Amino acid sequence: MDFDVRTMILAAPVIIFSLTVHEFFHAWTAYKCGDPTAKQMGRLTLNPLAHLDLFGTIMLFASQFRFGWAKPVPVNPYNLRHPRRDNFWVSAAGPLSNLGMGLIAGLTFRGLDAAGLLGLHEGLTMMLYFMISINVSLAFFNLLPIFPLDGSHIFRSILPVSYGPTLDSIERVSPYILLILIISGAVLHFSLLWIILGPFIRAAIYLFSGIS
Repeated sequence: MDFDVRTMILAAPVIIFSLTVHEFFHAWTAYKCGDPTAKQMGRLTLNPLAHLDLFGTIMLFASQFRFGWAKPVPVNPYNLRHPRRDNFWVSAAGPLSNLGMGLIAGLTFRGLDAAGLLGLHEGLTMMLYFMISINVSLAFFNLLPIFPLDGSHIFRSILPVSYGPTLDSIERVSPYILLILIISGAVLHFSLLWIILGPFIRAAIYLFSGIS
């Protein structure tokens, strides 16, 4: 089997599962904070069909990009019991869930390696590595403070309310900045996103799993 095809087959369930868990935890945290919007719209579920965005998923598979997204979970801030504080945790829940999955997979990787069982099945070893690397990548990508990523909502929740109008102005051009960062890997000989996120991703993968 062609290596690229095999890689895609092994990575596909990991990508779908990771995106689904990310969005589920946004919905779950919002519900726990008083906003039933996502639940009412069928997003408080681990069914991937409720969360996946076709284009965002394709971008994750494309070798030029390696970054993608799912459909945003709808949140009504007026339903949140403590809007600023709760918005922080709702926004952070997705990236934190990815870091959690990456950590669990990394510790499993370390345990199997220590027991001498890591190389017994190449396919399972690759899937475990994908579980680490994909979740870590998703977490740090979504933590970028660029609208509409989770990091922009976290950033807004931390800053004083007086910064609101300035952030509104920045958010109007943020999607274009994000688009430039994403497509740079396809039109240039290097990825601007990887230059920004690569050191953090590599450090987290090494911390979780010992893989350099």
